[in-house]
Amino acid sequence: MDRLSGKIAVVTGATSGIGAACAKLFAKEGASVALFGRNQERGEEVVREIEDFGGTTAFFRCDVSVEEDAKLAIGQTAERFGGIDILMNNAGVMLPSMEVERMPVEDWRATFDINITGAFLVTRYAKPYLLASRGVILNTGSIAGLQHYAAGRSYAYSASKAAIIQFSHQMAKNYGEEGIRVNCICPGIIDTPILGTRDRKIYAERVPLGYVAKPEEVAKAALFLVSDEASYITGAVLPVDGGVSL
Repeated sequence: MDRLSGKIAVVTGATSGIGAACAKLFAKEGASVALFGRNQERGEEVVREIEDFGGTTAFFRCDVSVEEDAKLAIGQTAERFGGIDILMNNAGVMLPSMEVERMPVEDWRATFDINITGAFLVTRYAKPYLLASRGVILNTGSIAGLQHYAAGRSYAYSASKAAIIQFSHQMAKNYGEEGIRVNCICPGIIDTPILGTRDRKIYAERVPLGYVAKPEEVAKAALFLVSDEASYITGAVLPVDGGVSL
């Protein structure tokens, strides 16, 4: 416990799934957590869950693909909590997969606007605070973005997550001398709302470890990478997938 005591963390896409699990675990470990998301009702629900166990948190409505939203939410976070030590760029969408000739251009653009441009915008406005704190950035990629892994027809999603991985590499390389660590987690098949009503047993058959993970298992990996226990790790791309990408 208290591995993040005194830290101030921003988690985007924090209203459900991996983002909510990470926000709760970071708060349990002592961080003050700013929740960024588009859904006010779900955001307030996560706030209540964190406050119920004595955590410190606040929800800021933010569409990460909108520059003014990102700028405002980061400013509100710094004003409320006094700075930023940890940024987890987790907000993302996975729209229906289909062949490129059938994919609506709007879906392609929306995927990139949220999955990669959103990470860029939030990082842009958080960076001055992270420089001051010599902080940590953790980006949520996906095994779909790994160079050695390709499955299905998730062209936009996979390409956007590959961009997140390279974005992480570039920042790790360039920000290390400024004291900012940057890493990337790549979840596999995780039991989140993205899976919808799909049969988890069918997906479990694809996983060498034999089951579909809960978001909390991804959160444990995220906690390690944003904590001081990972003080000499930067530029890492960590699959959290039960072996699916092997």
